[in-house]
Amino acid sequence: MNKYETVFILTPVLSDDQMKEAVEKFKTVLTDNGATIVNEENWGLRKLAYPIQKKTTGFYNLLEFEAEPTIAAKLETAYRRDERVIRFLTFHLDKYAAEYAVKRRNKKAAAEQKPTEEPAEAPVAEVTNE
Repeated sequence: MNKYETVFILTPVLSDDQMKEAVEKFKTVLTDNGATIVNEENWGLRKLAYPIQKKTTGFYNLLEFEAEPTIAAKLETAYRRDERVIRFLTFHLDKYAAEYAVKRRNKKAAAEQKPTEEPAEAPVAEVTNE
């Protein structure tokens, strides 16, 4: 099984429910064909580097998965057939990219688990003139 990462941009005119439905559709394309989803990230609405189809923003999503090479081709076909997708990129992760992806996931998980604590005030030292 090969490791893949795919990023796709959905059109910004979708509601939250429609966006989640589109993401679920692509996840089911993967799982129905025998892929295992390793990580899923919703990056939210972001500004595009340049206008695409007269749109300047889009919903970014990332999926990491393990699958056979033919499944990646089926996923890209599903992207092309869906009018909600304005751009996509799927690439095979080599061993270094896979290690980096694991580190990135672990770092993100650690940051989410760590509660935001206010720094304690340092005790004020008394100054004496002797």
